Amino acid sequence: MGSGRRRHPAGEEGAGVTGTQNAWTRWPSREALGRDGISRPRRLLAWAVRLVALGALLWTAATSGQVHGWSAAAAGATVVTVTTLAAWGFFRTTLAHRLVPSLVLALALVAVAVAAHLAGFRVPALVIWCACGVGALERLPLAAALPVTWVSFQAYATVNDDPWLTTVATTLGLALGGYALRLDAEARGNAQRLLAQERAARAAEAESAALAERARIAREIHDVLAHSLSAQLVHLEAARLLIERDADREQILERVVAARGMARDGLAETRQALSALRGELTPVEDFLRDLVSRTDGAEVTVTGERRALPAEASQAVRRVAQEALTNVGKHARGAKVQIRLDYGAHEVALQVRDSGGTPGELAHVGSGYGLLGMRERAELLGGSLEAGPGEKGFVVTLKVPG
Repeated sequence: MGSGRRRHPAGEEGAGVTGTQNAWTRWPSREALGRDGISRPRRLLAWAVRLVALGALLWTAATSGQVHGWSAAAAGATVVTVTTLAAWGFFRTTLAHRLVPSLVLALALVAVAVAAHLAGFRVPALVIWCACGVGALERLPLAAALPVTWVSFQAYATVNDDPWLTTVATTLGLALGGYALRLDAEARGNAQRLLAQERAARAAEAESAALAERARIAREIHDVLAHSLSAQLVHLEAARLLIERDADREQILERVVAARGMARDGLAETRQALSALRGELTPVEDFLRDLVSRTDGAEVTVTGERRALPAEASQAVRRVAQEALTNVGKHARGAKVQIRLDYGAHEVALQVRDSGGTPGELAHVGSGYGLLGMRERAELLGGSLEAGPGEKGFVVTLKVPG
């Protein structure tokens, strides 16, 4: 209901009001006042206590020596009914943190006990006063609970005919019991809130992991397609230039066939990337050997203790090797290429070094963002990528944790 969503002006714990004022004016949390988190045995015990108390009220009302007849029975039933309804309303209004209705119902319970005493139901009146004092301490802000508890226990002490020391001990014990119930409920409420926060954190973590996985797949497919389309563009641009120069038909056909092969290889690499992301990885060194077998003048050397790499590190090595070889073909035609893969203790390093050559006619083709994208990929993994001129030719060095 709408009122249940409103918060007391004092707010919950940590809502900006601190110190003594907060301790006196804040409500027990809704988790503490509710029934969530209460074990089944404890819930059954609570209901058993309520039934026993209700049975005691009915029994004492029916067997009171001061009242007799049907009118007395009707009066006793009325007391029990009104007390039950008022107690249920008190439970609901305190759960909704509605102060005024809660105080009205608490005072109504005190008044019902007074009426019961005047009607001759002394024991039920004593029980109602004690329960009202304990319930106020358990469920109301302390600033509102203490006056209600004082009025209830004062009425109890006035009517009770036990020795004063017994009465004082009883009221103090009940007050401590009510406050202990409050502390226990607050501890349970805190546990419920922590559990809810943990569940929310786990849900957020799972959502974040899903988003990260989607971003990783998107980045992987982007890199594969960017490399494949760039290589196709090289061959298609070469075919265009050959056509413009009225070159031999076989030369043009060779370029078109090469572009077709690049498209086919791009599809295969896309499938391979998806398989790698699912954990179906082939060794990086095998991939590099297959790569250089299709590149004239390239060779690969593997050093260090070989091991399986994380999917993202493995994919980074593969993409950088592909991008570096594509750049060699565009900017250093005829160069010899040395690829070195080194398995270190905590990282893997890939170095692609060419011997230098003459720029091809298609050196200007492409966006020039290939290595920049590879550098961003390496940095996301906590690694680095350096690319620049060497003693001879151009050197690309990738280092990633793995």
